[in-house]
Amino acid sequence: MGKQRDILEKLSGTLQIRNVLLRQALAECLGTLILVMFGCGAVAQLVLSDGSHGTFLSVNFAFGLAATLGILVSGQISGGHLNPAVTFTLCLLGREPWRKFPLFFFFQTLGAFLGAAIIFCMYFDALWEFGHGELVVEGKNATAGIFATYPSEHLSLHNGLLDQIIGTAALIMCILAIVDPHNNPIPGGLEAFTVGLVVSVIGMSMGFNSGYAINPARDLGPRIFTALAGWGAEVFIANSYWFLVPICGPFLGAVMGVMMYQLMIGCHLEGEAAEKQMREEEEEERSKLSNVPTNQEA
Repeated sequence: MGKQRDILEKLSGTLQIRNVLLRQALAECLGTLILVMFGCGAVAQLVLSDGSHGTFLSVNFAFGLAATLGILVSGQISGGHLNPAVTFTLCLLGREPWRKFPLFFFFQTLGAFLGAAIIFCMYFDALWEFGHGELVVEGKNATAGIFATYPSEHLSLHNGLLDQIIGTAALIMCILAIVDPHNNPIPGGLEAFTVGLVVSVIGMSMGFNSGYAINPARDLGPRIFTALAGWGAEVFIANSYWFLVPICGPFLGAVMGVMMYQLMIGCHLEGEAAEKQMREEEEEERSKLSNVPTNQEA
């Protein structure tokens, strides 16, 4: 038993990565993998079973719980962003350095790619049976939508872009409120569950148009995988190059979400907190001065 422990300790020391930024990026990769694996897995069950093993509600709950689990897995190391729009938001606010953004974006996309690959392997036979020997992007037997988002028939590009902006702005506003120490504080350890609840609520209320990507990595990674796995370049060309919408829209939504939260709530709470701290420091300074003996008393 002791020998086995020694071997495991040596192996752990050998595999340990000293670079903190790389460790954080790998944590983001794993967290996003979990998000996509469980979320897209729920979609796969719904689509491939013709609705017998899932509902729209179950997909929304699955994505919410997947977000919670992804944050719990990676949060202690990287903060559990799982979404380039969230990383972008924190960089805008100066809470994260900009050098993290491209690295996190890449590893979040990689994690989403790997999550899609896992679901593809798990449901390989079902995918071929459902598509009658073909991997279809659009139409009755389409399966590409299991992995990446595509617009409903009624949705235009302009309305789709607005859909992604509003959905992501709602996500960012809620996340900023959850992590704001000056707002109603969330009990320690429950932040991940609260963010997961937000994801589920957005899905239930805003998922009809195009599946509420609100996350460039969650959509781009699986889309790249489907292009390589057999669906081909049509995943990028379909619906007038729809793939650009869930990439660009969330970043615009992140800017809107930051502006709305900071202008309506964040700046005021931060200002009050700064004023309170200044008053406390002045009172402490006066208290120190009052305790200093005068020349006569000396």
